[in-house]
Amino acid sequence: MHRIHRHDSAAKHVTGRAIYADDIVEPAGALHACLGLSTVAHAEIVEMDLSAVRNAPGVVGVLTAADIPGDNDISPVGAGDDPVFADRVVSFYGQPMFAVVAGTRAEARKAARLAGIAYEQRPAIIDADDAVDILSEPLTLERGDVEAALRAAPRRLQGTLRVGGQDHFYLESHIALAAPGEDDEIRVVSSTQHPSEVQHVVAHVLGVPSNAVTVTVRRMGGAFGGKESQSNLFAAVAALAARKFGRAVKLRPDRDDDMTATGKRHDFRVDYDVGFDDEGRILAVDSVLTARCGFSVDLSGAVSDRALFHADNAYFFPAVRLRSRPMRTNTVSNTAFRGFGSPQGVMAAERVIEEVAYGTGRSPLDIRKANFYGGPGR
Repeated sequence: MHRIHRHDSAAKHVTGRAIYADDIVEPAGALHACLGLSTVAHAEIVEMDLSAVRNAPGVVGVLTAADIPGDNDISPVGAGDDPVFADRVVSFYGQPMFAVVAGTRAEARKAARLAGIAYEQRPAIIDADDAVDILSEPLTLERGDVEAALRAAPRRLQGTLRVGGQDHFYLESHIALAAPGEDDEIRVVSSTQHPSEVQHVVAHVLGVPSNAVTVTVRRMGGAFGGKESQSNLFAAVAALAARKFGRAVKLRPDRDDDMTATGKRHDFRVDYDVGFDDEGRILAVDSVLTARCGFSVDLSGAVSDRALFHADNAYFFPAVRLRSRPMRTNTVSNTAFRGFGSPQGVMAAERVIEEVAYGTGRSPLDIRKANFYGGPGR
């Protein structure tokens, strides 16, 4: 008690002696993988000519959906909508379609650019404003008679708030190093926040029991939610290649591929209708929180729900209706990010407070104090 203790890894971190996944000495004969990513947002794959890739210098082999012995799915919620490799249809720009495995990382990267892909393009929905398909079950939270309270309010305003997304930009990009063991065994070193999920996903992709897969996390150079479900792809591809070629395989994408192929913080559009009195006391709020989720469910259901849980922040709304709209788009599937939906919800509440302050000409601080939770019935 009351003693200062050094962080176990602090000295290693500040001196550069900390060992990350890419610093681990590679086993003899280790190979390197690189993903081949789509260059369109939504299309049918008419032809995928990988002959030039296979014949490129240093290439050992190429993996596609046809090489997966188990399930072509890395969904963190088992939705069956998030393939390792696109099969027949591309659903977002940067979606993995194949992986090339070569003697060096440079050889793999160069070869991946030689693929000849013929597409039949389909209409792509990029913005949630244009989306028509609900991706996961929407949620409604409601208290009181919202319509009546809005009609009776002395003052009323409507507005729209847009909250942009963000990339996690962890200093250490995604990485996985997989090595085959005896029988069905696979050992995977992964920079992940969720090693047990990686274990199960790799097992499903390989079609082996979960206890045949051992996942080790040495340490992470940042994550912020970006390595909760997004690590599944890289671990699964490395493990698939290691099993097929019987050698250790490392997959470390460059930053550009990492940012293109992995999910971000959900961007939201919040439409609100607010009733309040001349003193700035809020009487009713009706809000719809629309999230751009991407092409697959990932963790969007929980993120959208949690945005609603925080959409009142520290304020009591006597009559309130909050509705989520998690929308499917032809973009990379957005995912966990620090706060997990709560920052978007809090920003919606604070925008309402600011709008009421401007509408009444009163100090935003006074409006906040007038609407805090606390007191009888609040």
